[in-house]
Amino acid sequence: MSFEYLQEVSNDFEKLLETDEEYDVIVYAGESENVKEIHAHSLVLRTRSQYFHTGFSKKWAEKKDGKFIFKKPNISPKFFNIILRFIYCGKINLNNLQISEILKLLMAAVELNIQTLITCIREYLIKNQCEFLQQQNSIEILESIYQHESFKDLWNFYLEKICEEPEILFKSEKFINLKAPLLELLLKRDDLNLDEIIIWDSLIKWSLAQHSNISQDVKKWSKEDVTIMERAIHRFIPLIRFNHISPEDFLSKVFPYKGLLSDDLISNILTFHMSPNKLNIDILPPRKLKCTTIYESILIKPQHFAIFSSWIEKKDGSHYNIRNVPYDFNLLYRASRDGNTPAEFHNKCDKKEATIVVVKINRTEQIVGGYNPLFWDSCNCYKSTNDSFIFSFTDRTNFQSAKVGYSKGGPYSIQSHPNLGPIFGGHSKADLYERSLISFGTWSSTSNDSYVKIDSIPTGNFKVDDYEVFQVVKRNIEN
Repeated sequence: MSFEYLQEVSNDFEKLLETDEEYDVIVYAGESENVKEIHAHSLVLRTRSQYFHTGFSKKWAEKKDGKFIFKKPNISPKFFNIILRFIYCGKINLNNLQISEILKLLMAAVELNIQTLITCIREYLIKNQCEFLQQQNSIEILESIYQHESFKDLWNFYLEKICEEPEILFKSEKFINLKAPLLELLLKRDDLNLDEIIIWDSLIKWSLAQHSNISQDVKKWSKEDVTIMERAIHRFIPLIRFNHISPEDFLSKVFPYKGLLSDDLISNILTFHMSPNKLNIDILPPRKLKCTTIYESILIKPQHFAIFSSWIEKKDGSHYNIRNVPYDFNLLYRASRDGNTPAEFHNKCDKKEATIVVVKINRTEQIVGGYNPLFWDSCNCYKSTNDSFIFSFTDRTNFQSAKVGYSKGGPYSIQSHPNLGPIFGGHSKADLYERSLISFGTWSSTSNDSYVKIDSIPTGNFKVDDYEVFQVVKRNIEN
């Protein structure tokens, strides 16, 4: 039979630390007026810490009146006492410390090579990462653990979390204090979950903060100011994915700073937007943006829904991004899943209020479709609205290829028919509709009477691979 009284042993060693009985080590922690004399026992320190074991064995510490003398000016008395308590009795309470104090304690534990304490603090930081990041401590955490090889896992963990919710850092008042190497590391990340134009705006803000004597108004910059700013921003320019900034944002927010960009870069950006097939250079891919909403589409990406939202509200196509989409898009019907028949379409989609239809054209990357702000039914009738639209992406992977054509407000904006699928436009001919009676999987565009014409939508009948219908529901977003 065996017994363990670990708590009793821990309590006895804690009493030994507090009573100073027969101490043979004097540590001077802190510096200047903050220095404090702390007493300890070499046998305990040597047994529990490799740092002290090496120090005593090699006689690093000076000895006076039979006592070892250690001077630790870079560790405050508060943190040294916390560490001593952990060495003696294995006790520590990190909940009573601010994040800045925890980070200083971590650095002290690294210096004294107390691996168990290092592991304890690392686990605590990871467990409470959400709280610490929300308190806008991102910069302090990154700078404390940066370039410490032993913190590689902690560094990667926090970096990933910051990239998931970068607004916490980029919108912080402390963002402008971020050191250049750390900013560079962030801008290199493919998973930095920010729209590229926000990254550009933040970079300009950061660069201006490094040179507070330069005007915030670029129109007031002198040649010398341009030179200074160009040097400040030069290392970051290759990391900005300008081709994934909308033409509107580029014109209004990037082009005013053309003095910071090379002529070749500006030429390549313009070529990309006006004639992408003529661009013969490799470009950085778009960042892998993450969104909290799960979209069930197999045809399109979350960014498409952000563009749809802008069109629904008749705003610029880049008005929304995947993190602020004001609608839920609930998949009602997929032809390949539910059965490509008018009956199944109406069974799934009738009386579901506003919907958007997405159609993939056979053997291409083109998608077309339309928005019905009213509802589908089987009434064999027409409906008038100014708010419906049809659209086309000649390449569904290229958001710049999007075109939209709104209803002209005539009597045939939307047609419902029990023997047909979605119909945009109408009477005898429609602007975009499913030709189910001719051949399953065939759509057609035979008129431009009801909608503004989109040249990229094929004229006549065309085969499709699949199509989806989504219910569009306005979100309740609290201010």
